[in-house]
Amino acid sequence: MWCYRGGSISTEPRINDRIRVPEVRLVGPSGEQVGIVPLAKALELAQEYDLDLVEVAASARPPVCKLMDYGKFKYESAMKAREARKNQAHTVIKEMKLRPKIDPHDYDTKKGHVVRFLKQGDKVKITIMFRGREQSRPELGYRLLQRLAEDVQELGFVESNPKQDGRNMIMVLGPHKKKTEAMAEAREAQAARKAERQGAAADDSAKGAAAAEDTGVASAEATEDASPEAPAEA
Repeated sequence: MWCYRGGSISTEPRINDRIRVPEVRLVGPSGEQVGIVPLAKALELAQEYDLDLVEVAASARPPVCKLMDYGKFKYESAMKAREARKNQAHTVIKEMKLRPKIDPHDYDTKKGHVVRFLKQGDKVKITIMFRGREQSRPELGYRLLQRLAEDVQELGFVESNPKQDGRNMIMVLGPHKKKTEAMAEAREAQAARKAERQGAAADDSAKGAAAAEDTGVASAEATEDASPEAPAEA
């Protein structure tokens, strides 16, 4: 009885001598259809082109193989996967805690954080924490949450209405912009700032060169004025 004893299963395609079939359906380096050829012939063509024979459809009958630079293919695939992970939008829920009788300055600070989170495309969980006698005044927390939702309505919306949770009252704000849109805008803004810095550096360099040239001209004129006149001929 066969038993699997564990270990990793390779997900990479078979290439070159690892391909064990009598014939393959061959695809050329540029994607052209060569047709069904013996495996030996396919390996011979791969050697002539200085490429690898890669099995791209093992379940086909016969299997489909392509001539390619497998090392380059793996590198490009890894770079594409890395870029896809970089641009992948992950749903993040930030949390902000407030007190019912929050100071105006503290409120502005907390609201600033909420604005930043929403601009980044993140959800924000707002928690009002009640202590002592404040628990008998839930309307204070409700009004505070309503005020905050109105202050940031251009950036976000109330995804989960205020509700009591023990000593706390909770509301969730969702961003109008998707995470991918926020990330794209952030990259564009970063590129614009970089271009602006490079432009300013180029202007400074040009101004410095012009100033140095003016200084050189002035120095040459001063030297010419200070030189003694040649003696008159007898």
